[in-house]
Amino acid sequence: MKLYHSLDDFPQGSVRSALTIGNFDGVHRGHAKVIQQLKGLANKHDAMAVVFTFAPHPVRILKPDAAPVPLTWIDRKAELLAELGVDAVIAYPTDMELLSLGYKEFFQKIVVDRIRARAMVEGPNFYFGKGREGNPERLGELCDQNEIELHILEANIEGMDYVSSSRIRKDISQGNVAQARALLTRPYRIRGMVTHGAGRGRKIGFPTANVDAIDTLTPSPGVYAGFAWVDKESHFAAIHIGTNPTFGEQVLKVEVHLLDYDGSLYGKPIEVDFVDRLRDICPFDSPQQLQTQIQTDITNTRKTLWEFSN
Repeated sequence: MKLYHSLDDFPQGSVRSALTIGNFDGVHRGHAKVIQQLKGLANKHDAMAVVFTFAPHPVRILKPDAAPVPLTWIDRKAELLAELGVDAVIAYPTDMELLSLGYKEFFQKIVVDRIRARAMVEGPNFYFGKGREGNPERLGELCDQNEIELHILEANIEGMDYVSSSRIRKDISQGNVAQARALLTRPYRIRGMVTHGAGRGRKIGFPTANVDAIDTLTPSPGVYAGFAWVDKESHFAAIHIGTNPTFGEQVLKVEVHLLDYDGSLYGKPIEVDFVDRLRDICPFDSPQQLQTQIQTDITNTRKTLWEFSN
């Protein structure tokens, strides 16, 4: 799979494309249905399966105060789309020049002239062009005029209510990571850098990695079971998000205890998958009570992740 950050780098000439356009934030099961249809059209037309997405989300430029917190960063999005069988992802650097294009101009310049699409597939809520003037009906007219095969998917996904990034964002913000996982194609993941903390975890026998510089949505406070990815290797992990009321700390932190890991993590990039929520954050009367609870959390983490992995 190729990731392009500019249309100038996208192959021109005789290359044929089956195209879908969208934000694909999170890459959920609804997106997977789109990609399944896209691959079918790509095979039919002997073409590449191409995703055109935006970096950043257009709302971050047009209405930054209303922009949703992203669920995925571009490289992760491309990785997830590649797992679904996409041949190329164009992460277009969104700017006002692009957002000022009317829907007909957008279609001609992007879809016809540059990507040379032979087929397209979109969801039922697809809008494009300045002011979201382009809709599925208008897209159909333009595709007919340019002899481009178009498929518009229905909203219902395997009997569930409509799957959307907004719905998943709500689940994650409420700590319902297992529900979000059921709607995503992979467990929800964040990334950051490991920085120095107070060191209390190490003192009581459970060293944690303090994760900073997180650029996607952080789940609500709680203790979670998941996986930590360090140096491209995964480890069972118990994840604490929230304050540390036992020690009177009010600063919200993301702390990850890697089970059975021995080594320094300071200064390393880390990625964390969330499988399930174990409990709320609560104060304990003593560090000893906290130790006992952490040991229970680790036991529950092992059980949860073992069942998930098998």
